[in-house]
Amino acid sequence: MSFDIALSGIQAINEALNSTSQNIANAGTYGYKAQGANFSSLVSGELQTGVTIGSVTQNISKPGGVLSTGRSLDAAINGGGFFIAKAANSDVPQYSRVGIFETSKDGYLVDTQGNRVQGYPINPLTSAMGAVGDLPIQTGAIPAVASGKMTYVGNMSADWTTPAAWGTVPVTGTVAITPQNPPDPSTFNMSKATVIYDTLGGKHTLTQYFARDAASPNTVNVRYLLDGAELPDKTPTVLKFDTATGSLNDVNGQPADPVTGAIASTTTIDLTGITLANGANLTKLTIDYDGSTGNSGEATTSANNAEGYASGTYTSLALGNDGSLIATYSNGQKQTVGKLALATFVNEGALTTISGTSWTESLESGRPLVNAPGTGTGGTITSSSLEQSNVDITSELVGLMTSQRNYQANSKVIQTESTMMQSLMQAI
Repeated sequence: MSFDIALSGIQAINEALNSTSQNIANAGTYGYKAQGANFSSLVSGELQTGVTIGSVTQNISKPGGVLSTGRSLDAAINGGGFFIAKAANSDVPQYSRVGIFETSKDGYLVDTQGNRVQGYPINPLTSAMGAVGDLPIQTGAIPAVASGKMTYVGNMSADWTTPAAWGTVPVTGTVAITPQNPPDPSTFNMSKATVIYDTLGGKHTLTQYFARDAASPNTVNVRYLLDGAELPDKTPTVLKFDTATGSLNDVNGQPADPVTGAIASTTTIDLTGITLANGANLTKLTIDYDGSTGNSGEATTSANNAEGYASGTYTSLALGNDGSLIATYSNGQKQTVGKLALATFVNEGALTTISGTSWTESLESGRPLVNAPGTGTGGTITSSSLEQSNVDITSELVGLMTSQRNYQANSKVIQTESTMMQSLMQAI
């Protein structure tokens, strides 16, 4: 019987060496979880008859180190959870810690096996988040968006002197302002140009001309020219500043909000009646001057921009640290088109192994709890990074030496038993 017992020991050690070899071979595999062969005693009746490998388990809960890759579609999970993916012809989700993603030719986020990554699609126009499913990527063109809002923040210097009357050229007399006759520099204190967009994505230049009011030193009048032509409504916007603090008191004399006390800082200019050569339309443009001041010193501009953009084509996709999918387009716009989903399990150690880096649920693991990264028991995301293998090479090499000695010891048992049998046969 000792022959059989020692032989079972050698067979079990050979199987354990498979796990050790697998661990060492996958020490550089992203998201790999180390295997462990668990020995179990063989019993026949009341007699122990050797040893076998009772089970092979993976240390799924132990995280590996996080390595920065610099690749925009790589992601590592800090904490618990798994990425979710489904094969195109299967409804069975697979779970993995390997966050190497790319965009498929049919416009979906996929893993390295071509499985579609699961997450929350987001409508870029409404920012509404959909139900968990495949993550489609808008790889075509995005339409132009006309400018409807504009922000301007600056200091209209209290040291400005009152300029000549708007619409006159002091040397030559009164001249109507036309595209061929831009405003005379003596009729304003400062001008600032802003690019706005029409409904077809055409660019237009809206120029603001700031002039100190003659009757009220703490008031500045703002007039507008679009592409060099004065607007049909030539009424200026009136900015009034506090003489004590220099802060903006109101725009066009509008009262403060009765509930919050916030000052009226916006004005709306109507551009809808302007005919454009390309057949496009302009919208009403709301300009916000909140934060502007009328202090002494240099006139400055700290913000001058308008919403809206021309049409653009898809150029690239990147992952944010919150798991968001951010698409970039040729017009410089970025849109959040989705968010990754993470699955957690009550008993993740009972997941069914597909490979060293992916699993499926089992009865023992329980149903997955699916949430966005950083929600519930799920971890957070580190973009442009990957989780390394959790294999401890030092421990594996020590285990390798231990297996070698056990193998030698079992071989010695067989050798000793053989010598004893040989001695017995000689005696007979």
